[in-house]
Amino acid sequence: GAGGKERPNVPLAIEKGGIGSYHMFEKNLKDIDATVLATMYVGNGYFFDNEEEVTRKIAAMTEKLKADVILCGPCFDYQDYAKMSAIVAKTIEETTDAKAIVMCSKENEETINTYKDEVTIVKMPKKGGTGLKESFSNMTHVLKAKHEGESKDSYASFVY
Repeated sequence: GAGGKERPNVPLAIEKGGIGSYHMFEKNLKDIDATVLATMYVGNGYFFDNEEEVTRKIAAMTEKLKADVILCGPCFDYQDYAKMSAIVAKTIEETTDAKAIVMCSKENEETINTYKDEVTIVKMPKKGGTGLKESFSNMTHVLKAKHEGESKDSYASFVY
């Protein structure tokens, strides 16, 4: 709940390892021998009030951690979270050596249409929707493919 929609003014913070929704897909990451170095989070109100500063700091933390791939999400059908994630993913890909993916549901149509040609956006169901387990499996496929430099063709069916 830290930084969630109930607490929009939480400043950018970082915790070592995986926290929050990470526990929903922890097993999937272990299946591909991926390790979560840290979890970064921020309230949506704080993010949009301080977008340039927050994205700059996230990019700097990404570099400091020497992260290979950043997962922005899972956002489900939360519109602000999806937009924040797309902005962060774009910044990471443009300013660091890391790769980034966003994971959100089709209900985030405006964000998907705005950013799908600039960042990789993995399909997932809305909160309470069916297919969540499969979407996490697809997410790990995309994470691994991006890390290994595979072409988008190898994961095109999993993204928007």
